[in-house]
Amino acid sequence: MARWEAGAKERLVLAAVDLFIEQGYDDTTVAQIAERAGVTKSTFFRHFPDKRELLVAGQEVLSRLLTDGIAEAPASASPIEAVTAGLVRASDAMGPINRELAPRLKVAVAANAELQARDALKTVGLTAAMTAALVARGVPDATAALASELGSLAFKRGFAVWTEGERDDDDGLTPYTLKALAELRAASASLG
Repeated sequence: MARWEAGAKERLVLAAVDLFIEQGYDDTTVAQIAERAGVTKSTFFRHFPDKRELLVAGQEVLSRLLTDGIAEAPASASPIEAVTAGLVRASDAMGPINRELAPRLKVAVAANAELQARDALKTVGLTAAMTAALVARGVPDATAALASELGSLAFKRGFAVWTEGERDDDDGLTPYTLKALAELRAASASLG
């Protein structure tokens, strides 16, 4: 086994998700995950403190992409335009591995209450990060929270449609996320 083999983190996540589906989260050990991924246990622990963290591995990166997009939006951008910039930044970074892994991850999460709770906390964390980025731009708290909730929901809905679609298309995530945001904005306008 190569000590610093490229792609170890991704292989660990893929191996873990497959094992969680095959034998259940509780019955899967770190040693089994490392073996399936072709790395040592010490390599596992260089990337993750424990197996729970595998499923939120990309949360920090996703939060950073969303908040960087919001921060870099033009000063004249409305709160929802700034959120759109964050969604575009994050969606553009999603690639084939994300699309391939999502259905398997969904099955693993659905089978375990602890993983369901961690998944819910991930969404809360992303929304909080976007809210903080908007507040840093001078957006009032309530407006920032609403725009961030719409952004999180749009990302989640767009991601779900993208990952459930045909695998032979080359469409990236961005059009799906933007369509979901437009639908949510139209729906919110109809609330009266």
